[in-house]
Amino acid sequence: MWFFARDPVRDFPFELSPDPPEGGPPGPWVLHRGRKKATGSPVSVFVYDVKPGADEQTQVAKAAFKRLKTLRHPNILAYIDGLETDKCLHVVTEAVTPLKMYLKERAEAGGLKELELSWGLHQIVKALSFLVNDCSLIHNNVCMAAVFVDRAGEWKLGGLDYMYSSQGNGGGPPRKGVPELEQYDPPELADGSGRAVREKWSADMWRLGCLIWEVFNGSLPRAAALRNPGKIPKSLVPHYCELVGANPKVRPNPARFLQNCRAPGGFMNNRFVETNLFLEEIQIKEPAEKQKFFQELSKSLDSFPEDFCRHKVLPQLLTAFEFGSAGAVVLTPLFKVGKFLNAEEYQQQIIPVVVKMFSSTDRAMRIRLLQQMEQFIQYLDEPTVNTQIFPHVVHGFLDTNPAIREQTVKSMLLLAPKLNEANLNVELMKHFARLQAKDEQGPIRCNTTVCLGKIGSYLSAGTRHRVLTSAFSRATKDPFAPSRVAGVLGFAATHNLYSMNDCAHKILPVLCGLTVDPEKSVRDQAFKAIRSFLSKLESVSEDPTQLAEVEKDVHAASSPGMGGAAASWAGWAVTGVSSLTSKLIRAHPAAAPAETNVPQRPTPEGLPAPAPTIVPATPASPGPWETQEEGTDTAEDRSAADRWDDEDWGSLEEAESVLVQQEDWSTGGQASRAGQTSSLDVKSSDSDWSSWDAEGSWEQGWQEPSPPEPPPEGTRLASEYNWGGPEPSDKGDPFAALSARRETGAQLRPDSWSDDNWEGLETESRQGKAELARKKREERRREMEAKRAEKKAAKGPMKLGTRKLD
Repeated sequence: MWFFARDPVRDFPFELSPDPPEGGPPGPWVLHRGRKKATGSPVSVFVYDVKPGADEQTQVAKAAFKRLKTLRHPNILAYIDGLETDKCLHVVTEAVTPLKMYLKERAEAGGLKELELSWGLHQIVKALSFLVNDCSLIHNNVCMAAVFVDRAGEWKLGGLDYMYSSQGNGGGPPRKGVPELEQYDPPELADGSGRAVREKWSADMWRLGCLIWEVFNGSLPRAAALRNPGKIPKSLVPHYCELVGANPKVRPNPARFLQNCRAPGGFMNNRFVETNLFLEEIQIKEPAEKQKFFQELSKSLDSFPEDFCRHKVLPQLLTAFEFGSAGAVVLTPLFKVGKFLNAEEYQQQIIPVVVKMFSSTDRAMRIRLLQQMEQFIQYLDEPTVNTQIFPHVVHGFLDTNPAIREQTVKSMLLLAPKLNEANLNVELMKHFARLQAKDEQGPIRCNTTVCLGKIGSYLSAGTRHRVLTSAFSRATKDPFAPSRVAGVLGFAATHNLYSMNDCAHKILPVLCGLTVDPEKSVRDQAFKAIRSFLSKLESVSEDPTQLAEVEKDVHAASSPGMGGAAASWAGWAVTGVSSLTSKLIRAHPAAAPAETNVPQRPTPEGLPAPAPTIVPATPASPGPWETQEEGTDTAEDRSAADRWDDEDWGSLEEAESVLVQQEDWSTGGQASRAGQTSSLDVKSSDSDWSSWDAEGSWEQGWQEPSPPEPPPEGTRLASEYNWGGPEPSDKGDPFAALSARRETGAQLRPDSWSDDNWEGLETESRQGKAELARKKREERRREMEAKRAEKKAAKGPMKLGTRKLD
């Protein structure tokens, strides 16, 4: 039976790259690139081939193998694996590049900054301090060839071939036998004078001085060149001179050298070194210190090397979020570092963290995510947006904090292109309708209109036909002037999405009403829009064959290319209104800004004009979906209009009926929403809109109005005047009853005013009929006041915006 010996090199879990070797330290070692067979992760492999007659070199190589395997320090080359055979030695370390090659590559790319050099030298000196002070070892080979750089730009000390103990254990320093290394030996080793009396670190500190000279000036030609500092920074020159002094006893300990360089004004006293030192000890820092560090980190990242940000800062940021309590402060530096990643790296490292952040209930986290969404939206795919991000983002529409509601609206500009049919055309439109009709903040209502105009091209043809005209028409009746401007600009931005009939019968009548608006900015925009629509109508009138071309986008499928006008509108939306929103919200956090010079809506036909009232900050519409029509419109025009309130957006009417029937309608399973969704006791979440009334402070603008104040003393009721009849009437004031009924939103009874003839008061028969009608109204008024008083006593004032059913 034959037995075949296994090849240990072939079974080694690492393989060498076919690329030529990168060299290595002077001596027998050769540095190769390699990778781990199982994972493909890059490594560096130092290879030594055993040669006959080179026993001394072989012993030095084996000693270096042993030293590197047993020494563990962040600034010493990290050992991963090794292989020792009769023919070769393989030492596998982290992926590194020789310092000489690294400096050459960076010089071709623009050179290294002093910040990077200061931290690199700090690391080498710290490694020497560890060897001398903690391990009592003399490196005996400090030079540029013994220093390597990893992918994060960290400098590592290697070249441990000639290391020996400072305590005399194991004999003296081994013989190098390499001429290139002997030029770094200190002068006291070449003579036998009394200067040979030195500290244990003296020789290594001299060699450190040689390394500093080479880093700034290139390869050292001879020892005499050390007298000229050359390009060494002035802040480092005094400390460098101490290292290359002729007296070995005055050369500082590595620890003291670091302390001197870290003094105020020193070469290593800078933000980059401080950041690195903090990151090395971040696990033992207090939470308050971490918070302050991450808040200040973003300002410094622009001056830090890209490799350092990607490979050292980013892992610490991800760890701080995953296992620490850093919270929202990591977002700004995280997205700043993310700019250095390619698409694949971003998907693997940043996106999982972002998705997890969206589920957080921390308001600061949520608002920062919304503010910085532009930086990562391009890396999110549609399934992730629709299933993992949008369900959490929509909670912001219902938040009690106006700033979060505003940012949520603005974020829809970025999310809309990635939303599916249900989320975009149903869920999002439902929330937009509520914000535009009921939000107490005028700027938020305005931004909702702006956003709807910008995403109109993404909506389906049916949704556009139902929603856009009605939404922009409602905006033109908003008491907040910028909202009216937004409504006009919305029409203009989406002009290509309307048929000619809609332009003539629905849009132009609305715009013409704005030509007498109290605000000149509204009038100016209205005239511009009217001229634009009239120009289209006139062109089609002159040449009817253009109709198909003009209306080509009306029934087309949603497409981002259709919103050409909306693209030019973006500058106005972002720079004009959004900044205004923030200012107004900060100035008036509890209520919407005062709105004056509000145009009075025409009174519907058949009703007496109500007394002038102060318009609240939020538009008090009869219902969240009911568009206020002009009083001059005919019933046929109103029924033909495509209004939002004609659609079944989640069975709103059914939800309102439930609210009216409940005895205590402020409860019913509602819960306050502070970054969390309400738990509602209804069958379908899509059809239950009562959660919108479950907000906190912002619903104050929708309270039930208090009863009308009594008239001033001495004021006579309308019934006390003689209206031309045979005798004064003792009936009550019919206007007071009508006013009470108008405030409760109740529908007029068929026999309330339409059957009355004011001239008939002169006859006895008409008086009897009027008396009967008055008694019915008085009875109804007392009944409504009793119900209102009962509900006030139970839960306080009611909210406006709910239509009462008779």
